[in-house]
Amino acid sequence: MTASPVRVGPRSAAVLVLASVSGLMMFVWPLLVRVEPQSMQHGPDAPFVFIGILPVLIVVVLAELSEGGMDSKALAMLGVLSAVNAALRPLGAGTAGIETVFFILVLAGRVFGPGFGFVLGCTSLFASALLTAGVGPWLPFQMLCSAWIGMGAGLLPRRVTGKAEIAMLVAYGIIVAYLFGFLMNLWFWPFITGAEVPYHDGHISYVPGDPVWENLHRFAVFTLLTSTAGWDTGRAITNTVAILVLGPAVLATLRRASRKASYGLAPTFSSSPGSSSPGRGFRHG
Repeated sequence: MTASPVRVGPRSAAVLVLASVSGLMMFVWPLLVRVEPQSMQHGPDAPFVFIGILPVLIVVVLAELSEGGMDSKALAMLGVLSAVNAALRPLGAGTAGIETVFFILVLAGRVFGPGFGFVLGCTSLFASALLTAGVGPWLPFQMLCSAWIGMGAGLLPRRVTGKAEIAMLVAYGIIVAYLFGFLMNLWFWPFITGAEVPYHDGHISYVPGDPVWENLHRFAVFTLLTSTAGWDTGRAITNTVAILVLGPAVLATLRRASRKASYGLAPTFSSSPGSSSPGRGFRHG
């Protein structure tokens, strides 16, 4: 019997789609309206963003529970992996791009599915922020980005196995390393001023009221010059090395745990031949 991911039902899928669309709007809304740079950046509104994320997590978990996708065993595994990620993050904490959180997130999302990966991304970053005193206006945005990383890993083709699977996860780890940096720059870039570099129009700052594509072009140059070569590449290298070295063993361990916990299987009761007492078994949900 192969390991089954935590099933995502229609209600859970709808919540994940709505949460992802709303979360994306949190990042891009300054490009769609006119905002003025400010020193506080997202300081005033970050608590409200955080308050908005918590109900989403609760709704996802409740939807999974009501549809039989996430039971007490899955919740226990979620707690264990969140604690592991919280303990791993201080080993790097983003120094020079070294992030020790994402490879576990990618591997767990791969094994347990997109719904589990989404919730794990949020809980992992929240727990690690509490542990490392990293609570700030950036935290809700980090939680959302990490949730998308875990969810995306769960959506990767499941038929790929063996060395091809490791290669796919390495490629995915590299891509999300750069996407994480891109989005985490976007959360604050429209609110900073004075980003001056030798550039054709003299700056790479957000210009209130300019067309979206012009601001996106400035932002792409800003990201390339400030984080791509350093932080994002360091994160990509960390993901690559961790998945190559630890990936096969961690995948095997998580899949063994999934099989023993019988995720994706529902109990059934049937009478065994020659006996009046019911027998207990499992069937796929």
